[in-house]
Amino acid sequence: MKFSLAILLLATIAAKSDYQRESAEASKVVYQSDDLTIVQVSKNTFVHTSFLSTESFGKVSCNGLIVKNGKETVVFDTPTHDKESKELITWIKGDLNCKVKAVIPTHFHDDCVGGLKEFQRSKIPSYANEKTIAYAKQKGFNVPEHAFTNSLALTIGATKVYAAFWGEGHTRDNVVGYFPDDEVMFGGCLIKELQAEKGNLADANVQAWPATVEKLKREYPNVKVVVPGHGKVGDQSLLDYTIRLFQQP
Repeated sequence: MKFSLAILLLATIAAKSDYQRESAEASKVVYQSDDLTIVQVSKNTFVHTSFLSTESFGKVSCNGLIVKNGKETVVFDTPTHDKESKELITWIKGDLNCKVKAVIPTHFHDDCVGGLKEFQRSKIPSYANEKTIAYAKQKGFNVPEHAFTNSLALTIGATKVYAAFWGEGHTRDNVVGYFPDDEVMFGGCLIKELQAEKGNLADANVQAWPATVEKLKREYPNVKVVVPGHGKVGDQSLLDYTIRLFQQP
């Protein structure tokens, strides 16, 4: 009996230690300048945040994701300008000692493609939903190079990272990034932070939005970290909040 209790106690302590380590990891700022912040949110993923000045919403913080395995990374969404993109690429190459294998804009707006030219100057290939490329050309935004139709799987190091279109919402082209090794989802502007308002609906399909996020819940039931396009990182509660927000009239 005493032996069993001792084993249980050790297991509890180990679990608590793991939780504390993960919590500390999830809030670790690893780079900060006036225009760019990088925060580690899991063992192999980092959120990059830059800023965009808008007429309707003022100065807005914009998130992207860096996924790492071995000596390679994939970036979801560029920073908002070339200057911050250059900072990001320099940090990845220097501090992470990694190659940037690809950048994946999750839709055609400036908070996803604003810094794309710096990636192109650095000979980093860009991949996007074919609709994203079409809309970017139509609207005069920076245009990614390589198109995919519904889903994309890229090898980084010894594993894979994924991007997929699950339906319309914030825009009619919005895709979601997923890294199963760490169970991290980059929801982009399809997913809202807790207590957020509906935001920019200029190119949205509000009626389809909740059903699209419901598909994400079913497809990724084990997701632990959810990164919205703007605001604070969270967990599956961000999916539930987004669904409720857009079910309201």
